[in-house]
Amino acid sequence: MNRFNPYFLLIILGFALSGCVKQEIKNLDAKGSGIICFGDSITFGYGVNPGEDYPSGLGKMVKLPVINAGVDGDTSFAALKRLDQDVLSKNPRLVIVEFCGNDFLKKVPRETTVENISEIIDRIQEKGIMVALMDISAGMFFREYRAAFKQLAHKKQAIFIPVVLNKIITNPAMKSDFFHPNARGYKIIAGRVYKAIARYIQ
Repeated sequence: MNRFNPYFLLIILGFALSGCVKQEIKNLDAKGSGIICFGDSITFGYGVNPGEDYPSGLGKMVKLPVINAGVDGDTSFAALKRLDQDVLSKNPRLVIVEFCGNDFLKKVPRETTVENISEIIDRIQEKGIMVALMDISAGMFFREYRAAFKQLAHKKQAIFIPVVLNKIITNPAMKSDFFHPNARGYKIIAGRVYKAIARYIQ
């Protein structure tokens, strides 16, 4: 009688886990020409000079062209209206989506924000483009969005970029005002974004 070998099971499990990480992300075979950072003031780079925003920093870390499609003050509603012109028409390989701050300030219900972002992700993915969803929570700050965005990214098979403002939003040395990072803070955000997306764009 053959005895069950638990080590064999571990080997099989190891192969399965090592091969499934990238497969969980939709449109890994996207053929687009670059990366679009689609967001509000955090993407735009409010509070710093041109070239000190996080998309500019990201552009120095990757071999793909990076476009900053951030608009100061943008909401998820406004983002839906400009999605075709600012994103889909440019045929990117990856879109990094970052919204919720202005929705919160304008008292848009969190469920509505999540629905809008869900629609944004769907429309991008329908074009065969990869999506990454950025979470701007940090500690208690925007905590209520963190779980919702993580769940949404998992459901939509999008890359999740967590807590990019962690230890920035609470550090005056890394901010240009009460909320927005300075050049040093944006550089850290760029590094965190790069770390999250690097293996998917090689």
